[in-house]
Amino acid sequence: MKGIILAGGSGSRLYPISKVYSKQLTLIYDKPLIYFPLSILMLGGIKDILIISNEETIPMYKKLFNDGSHLGLNIQYKLQSAPNGIAESFILGDKFIGDDSVTLILGDNIFYGTLDYMYNAIKNNVGATVFGYRVTDPERYGIVEFDDEGNAISLEEKPAHPKSNYAVPGLYIYNNEVVNISKNLKPSPRGELEITDVNIEYLKKGTLKVEKIGRGVAWLDTGTPESLLQASNFFGVIEDRQGLKVACIEEIAYNMDFITKAQFEKIISEMPKSLYRSYLEKILENE
Repeated sequence: MKGIILAGGSGSRLYPISKVYSKQLTLIYDKPLIYFPLSILMLGGIKDILIISNEETIPMYKKLFNDGSHLGLNIQYKLQSAPNGIAESFILGDKFIGDDSVTLILGDNIFYGTLDYMYNAIKNNVGATVFGYRVTDPERYGIVEFDDEGNAISLEEKPAHPKSNYAVPGLYIYNNEVVNISKNLKPSPRGELEITDVNIEYLKKGTLKVEKIGRGVAWLDTGTPESLLQASNFFGVIEDRQGLKVACIEEIAYNMDFITKAQFEKIISEMPKSLYRSYLEKILENE
C-alpha cells in the first residue's frame, strides 16, 4: 500500500497568511498541520508516501521531512502545477503507485479518536473504501446517500439539495484500478477531476465500500481561520490533560518499529531545546 498526501490548493480562505506559505504548514497547537494526515498514514502501516503540492511549497516540505528516512519512511514529492482536482493525484502519482494499492489523504484533514476501523480498511481494502461522516452543512461536501439497509446508493459533489447529511471526508482507499479510472475522467463544470466521480465509478462496479463514522470520532476540516483555531484549542486541551502528544511523527515511527531506539535517540539529539524535544526525551526515560 502506497500513501499520498495532497497538500496543494490556493488556501484562499486563509488569506493573507496563504500568501506566505501553504495552509498545511500552519500551526495546529504545537506542530504543522501536515503532521496530522502524515500520522494517519504512518499508523496505517504505510511507509512509502508521496506529497503533492505546488512549486513554492515543496521546498518547505523537503526542509521539514527530507526523504523521510530518519523516520523509516520513503517520502517523495510531486508538483501539481494547478489545483486541477483531487483525482489528478493518481495521474501525477502513476509511477509512484506502480502496481500497488493507494491511500489518499487530504493535507488539511484531521481525524482523531479510535480509528482502528480506518487502519483495518487500509490493510484489508479490496476495491475502494471511503467513509461517511454526519455533518450539519452537507452542501459543502461530497455527499453519500444510503438506502434503508445502510448501503451506499448515490454520491454527489457539493449538491444544492443534499440527499443525506453524510459527507465523505478526505481519506480514500483504492486498489490499483484508481489510476486508469482517474485517467479516463472528464473535468467537471468546475474544471476539476472530481474524487466523487472516481467513487461513482467504483459504485457502478459494485466495489465501493462506505463505512459510517460513528460518535466519538472527530473529523476536522481546517480550511478556515475559525476551524484552525478550533483545532488548535481542541488538541491543546487534549495534550495538556493527557500529557500525550497527538500526531507526534517521531514517537509514532518509534512505536511502529519503523526506526530503532538508536535512531530515535539520534533524532532527539539533533533537535533544538524545546518542549517538543523534552516530550520525546521523557518517552525514553519512561521505558
